[in-house]
Amino acid sequence: MPLVASSIVSQPKNFSLRNGHAHMYAESELQNFNITLFDQDVRVRAIPVSYLWTYGDGASRTFPFPGGPVAERGFDEPTSTSHVYQDTGDFRVGLTTRFRGEYSTEGGPWTPIPGVANVPSEQVTMSVWRTKKILVAENCTNDPHAPGCASLFDK
Repeated sequence: MPLVASSIVSQPKNFSLRNGHAHMYAESELQNFNITLFDQDVRVRAIPVSYLWTYGDGASRTFPFPGGPVAERGFDEPTSTSHVYQDTGDFRVGLTTRFRGEYSTEGGPWTPIPGVANVPSEQVTMSVWRTKKILVAENCTNDPHAPGCASLFDK
């Protein structure tokens, strides 16, 4: 059966900050197939049961759930499927979804199919940037050269 791979989704899209929580989740669903085998109608379903993430920085994790979208949040807020990058750069994120199968013949009960199918998703690139905090006590009227006052276009 041609199983459809899960999609990798990140919030915000393919971007995070160094030492921040990069929120990623899988979009995956149960897949149904109807075939005829030896003149019998057979229904087959593939059920996603686990998600193996590789983050491109040497780390990997497996979850029994896909995660999901979250309301707006900051990079300092972890989610159940987030990952923290220690370095900046572009990282290839991979996902392999493990499916278990069941079949039903002629409308009968569902029977487990031995084994699993590991279906890799198309990788995405996660760009991880750094931030720099500057505490400013001056104002630009008193000191036009204070941090944050000079425009890049004035130079």
